[in-house]
Amino acid sequence: MPEEPSSSSSSKWVYAFAAILILLIVNTAVFAVAFLNLQTQLETMETSLTEQSIEIRDLRNRIEILDAINQTGLMPWSTIYENLKDSVVLIQTNLGLGSGFVYDLKGHIITNHHVIEDADAIQVTFLDGNITSANLIGTDIYSDLAVIKVDPEVTTLYPVVLGSSSDLIVGEPVAAMGNPFGLSDTLTAGIVSSVERTLDAAGGYVIIDIIQIDAAVNPGNSGGPLVNLKGQVVGVNTAIQSGTGTFTGIGFAIPSDTVKREIGDLIETGTYKHPWLGVSALDVDLTIAEAAGLEKPQGVLIVDVTEGSPADQAGLRGTNQNVTLDGQIIPIGGDVITGIDGLPARRMADLVVYMERNTRPGDSVVFEIIRDGEERSVEVTLGERPLP
Repeated sequence: MPEEPSSSSSSKWVYAFAAILILLIVNTAVFAVAFLNLQTQLETMETSLTEQSIEIRDLRNRIEILDAINQTGLMPWSTIYENLKDSVVLIQTNLGLGSGFVYDLKGHIITNHHVIEDADAIQVTFLDGNITSANLIGTDIYSDLAVIKVDPEVTTLYPVVLGSSSDLIVGEPVAAMGNPFGLSDTLTAGIVSSVERTLDAAGGYVIIDIIQIDAAVNPGNSGGPLVNLKGQVVGVNTAIQSGTGTFTGIGFAIPSDTVKREIGDLIETGTYKHPWLGVSALDVDLTIAEAAGLEKPQGVLIVDVTEGSPADQAGLRGTNQNVTLDGQIIPIGGDVITGIDGLPARRMADLVVYMERNTRPGDSVVFEIIRDGEERSVEVTLGERPLP
């Protein structure tokens, strides 16, 4: 009789089959993982290509507008209106209404912080009648700026071109666009009455480089564009000075240069970080100069230093006594700042403007100060301004 296969031979076939099965499972798993990774990469590439396509269309649109500006030079208001009317939107919240304007083809819209502040929902109405909801993307209470976003597929978007507000001169014609009192599709013309004004902001701070205009601005205009004769947006209409709540000849706009400085951060991170020194101060006038024994009525007297602030860490000192001069109580004994990074600082506004324009949190600046009658330099690493 033939011999039966040995048990060891059978075991070898079982092991071999098991090994082959395991190898197939492993290879299948590796293939599946590779396939999923490849699919993910393809989806990422598709998303990236879509975004790049939008950016290219956005740039193309801006180039077309700039070409039109170069070909026509200064344009009549009627032409500017026709070019920009579809860029301006009406913004409504549960607390009120305002204006805004399209920034890019991704659906980002620029407006004022106070237009959407504390809003439960944001509704945007375009000139063509399309109405859609919007999400809050970024906001800066200290510059009264905000960015909201709509679905770019809702309607055709017409982004504006931001001009240079630093090129504005007093007397230059400008126009304010928006929705005063909810009256959509409105343009009012005037001139630049002044530049480099300041407006009060939260926490006792100020908004710098404000443009003063005499073009009519009323409730509902907030967040709309201020445009020049080239059809470029040079500001964001934001406030009026009035005892009645309606326009009396003085309006204010946040400069486009501020928008340019902040827009990237507002979209990417949802906020903008302002540099912070951490002092309260007074502009040196004749009375303070006399009481403190200063040669000139120039500079910034530090009255108080916030504990733990960059100024405190750098050793800057606030006033430590009061004197009475001509019946007026004058604080003295604090450091007097006379310069920053080699530039003169005759008043607090000079310091604020320099830091806002040129520095970010973490940057170091050098202050020239007078302490106890002696001039010296103090280096300070600026911090991030805390929320009010």
